[in-house]
Amino acid sequence: MQIGNITLQNKVVLAPMAGVTDSPFRQLVKEMGCALVYTEMISAKGAVCAPEQTLKIAAFQPVERPIAIQIFGNDPLVMAEGAVLCESLKPDIIDINMGCPVKKVAGRGEGCALMRDPDLVLRIVQAVCASVNLPVSVKIRKGWDDANINAVEVALAAQEGGAAAVAVHGRTREQGYSGKADWSIIRKVKTAVNIPVIGNGDVLSPEDAAQMLEQTGCDAVMIGRGVMGNPWLIQRTIHFLETGRLLAEPTLAEKKALALRHLEMVVENKGEYIGVREMRKHLAWYLKGVRKAAYYRNQVMRATTKEELQKIIQSII
Repeated sequence: MQIGNITLQNKVVLAPMAGVTDSPFRQLVKEMGCALVYTEMISAKGAVCAPEQTLKIAAFQPVERPIAIQIFGNDPLVMAEGAVLCESLKPDIIDINMGCPVKKVAGRGEGCALMRDPDLVLRIVQAVCASVNLPVSVKIRKGWDDANINAVEVALAAQEGGAAAVAVHGRTREQGYSGKADWSIIRKVKTAVNIPVIGNGDVLSPEDAAQMLEQTGCDAVMIGRGVMGNPWLIQRTIHFLETGRLLAEPTLAEKKALALRHLEMVVENKGEYIGVREMRKHLAWYLKGVRKAAYYRNQVMRATTKEELQKIIQSII
C-alpha cells in the first residue's frame, strides 16, 4: 500500500489514541510489525501558540517510522501553520483528525464536527496540502449522526483537496465508541474514491481484520482499542493475513516480560512520577484475562513508584 511516496510493508496500522499511543507504546507496536503508527492528536492552534510545549507530544524515535503526526483544528490557516511546524519534526505523513467524537473537541467545531461542513473540509485539506511537502491523510467517521451520514461526500472533498489517503471509522459521532461499527460505509467510501482507504472500527482479532478487508475492499485495517494491553494483536493479525494461520495468544510470562519493559520505557521517557501514573492504565489492560485480575489491578492503582509496579508485575501468577 502506498500513501503518497510512503510505502507500507503490510496492511495493519495503529489508530491514533489520546493517552495511549505515545512513543514507548508506538515503539512496542512497531516491533510487532505495524506498518504505520500515528502520534496522539495535537492541536494545530496549540502548536502555533505554544510550539515547544505542544510539539513534545509529537516527538518520536527513528524506529517508529513510518509515522504520521495527527493534528486537529477548524481554521484552514491555523491548520496549515500547525502542519508546517509538525513538518519540522520530519514525520512521514501529516494526518488531519476529522473523527474525534469527544465533546471538548467536537463541541468546539473540531474533530468530527468538521464533517458537518464538507466545504470547510475541502479548504482545510487544500491549505494543509499546500503548506507541506509531505503526504496528507484524513481520518473521518461515518457521519455526525444517523440523520447525517456523509462519509462519502467528506472523503471526496478530502480527495479533491489533495489528501493521499483516508481512514474511515464505521461509527457516527453520536455513537462515540458504542454500538457496532458499520463496515458498509467503508466499502462505499472505497468505491467512491481513488485514494487508499483504511478501515477502522471493531477490529478486535486477526479474523476481524480479514473479514473487514474482504467485506469492504479497503486497502488496510486500523486497529485501535483492541491493541490496548495487547500489542501482540498487531503481530498476530499481520501473520494471519499473510499466512492464513493463527499465532498463539501471548503467555502470562510474555505478558509480564513486556509489561516490565513497557514500564521501563515509559519511566525513561517521562520520568518516574508521570511514568508510573500513566502505566497504571496500561497495566490494567495487560491484566485482562489474568487470574485474580481485579486484585492485581487494585494494587497497581495504588502504586506510586516504579519499584512497586515491578514487584506487582513479578508477583502475578
